[in-house]
Amino acid sequence: MMKPARLTILALLLGAAALPLTSCGGPSEYPARPITMIVPWGAGGGTDAVARIIAQLLEKELGKPVNVVNRTGGSGVVGHQAIAGAPPDGYTIGILTAEIGMMRHQGLTDLTGASFTPLGLVNYDATAIQVRADSPYRTLGDLMEAIRAKPGKLKASGTAQGGIWHVSLYGLLEEQNISPTSVPWVPSVSSAAGLLDLVAGGVDLVPASHPEARSLIDAGRVRSLAVLDDERSALYPDVPLGREEIGTTWKMGVWRGIGAPRHLPADVEARLQTAVANAYNSSEYQEFMKTRGFGRRWAGPEEFARFMESADEQMGTIMKAVGLSQ
Repeated sequence: MMKPARLTILALLLGAAALPLTSCGGPSEYPARPITMIVPWGAGGGTDAVARIIAQLLEKELGKPVNVVNRTGGSGVVGHQAIAGAPPDGYTIGILTAEIGMMRHQGLTDLTGASFTPLGLVNYDATAIQVRADSPYRTLGDLMEAIRAKPGKLKASGTAQGGIWHVSLYGLLEEQNISPTSVPWVPSVSSAAGLLDLVAGGVDLVPASHPEARSLIDAGRVRSLAVLDDERSALYPDVPLGREEIGTTWKMGVWRGIGAPRHLPADVEARLQTAVANAYNSSEYQEFMKTRGFGRRWAGPEEFARFMESADEQMGTIMKAVGLSQ
């Protein structure tokens, strides 16, 4: 006959064995700890702002902190590589930007949209063509005719050499049968710097998004001639489309989406996809983007993957045609 003490110990052991695995340090539901969101660009910019509002909303959705980390350098390569190369466990995600469709063609990296698990496209802002408020060019047609008439006279800026706005302008010129060399490009560190140069008289036009040009347009120092998209700008609905002005079908813009490393566990991928979709559809996100003037555009995972593939093809074609690819 067992002694009472031994019976007590045996009962405790049997009871412990019957507990769920999670009570003994086994697997737990995702997420079990904080998540890192990598931003390939610096703090304070538009990409950083979009990333931070999404991170706040994902915290509510997932019930764990989502910590934003800026990993800059290499024209976006460093941060995008950090996202793609992280362990595929769902604890590192990041914001993907339009440059992912450009870097490979510049010989900077082998990364493409297919290097990531797409979770959702959350923003798109089309190219708009800006001139000074006192510019003699009142329409996009006027501007194109002036470029044709005096090649090399008018200068443009808005990004670094080979940046998104540089490629977009040269794509428009190529489509209009105007040599891209007709408009010398003045490199700048940002669209803001290019727009200030425009106001100062250093350049004659700046291709950039309406949110980027907003403060100077509202101040009456810059005039927007046209937006290169399928729909007019929500910020400036009176600004005509490029196709309304000169019949162009060319369109290109900056975009931002949320992605993760490839090969996520299926349940983790599904959880993140749902969380990103809910964040995008939230009233907080919609109001934030409206207030900031950023364009809201959604594409779910499969559509986002196709979008990135199409953007890569477009970039490769036009960058080769205008001499901006390796």
